[in-house]
Amino acid sequence: MKRVSVFSRKRKKSKWKRKWIPRNMKKGALSRQLGIPEKENIPVTLLKKIKNAKVGSTITNPTKTGKRKIKVTRKLKRRVVLALTLKRLSKRKKRRKKHGKK
Repeated sequence: MKRVSVFSRKRKKSKWKRKWIPRNMKKGALSRQLGIPEKENIPVTLLKKIKNAKVGSTITNPTKTGKRKIKVTRKLKRRVVLALTLKRLSKRKKRRKKHGKK
């Protein structure tokens, strides 16, 4: 009897896996919370500092844009993690287009 690995089988991609980005996101909410205009990019150093901080703590902004002191809330931290993830995805997408992959 031939043994087939569970991992070698092809699975259909379900719709919920492809569309995992939340639809109820508020546009510009993170920018407003940080005091940065929507037209400007949010500095990655600020995002990383917020991500590494504990909930309830107050951090100082390492950049010159936006508020000087920011209180880290659970919602702010979630928005920051999502922003970093989406930035990473967009970079990956640009790289794939550059190399001609789908």
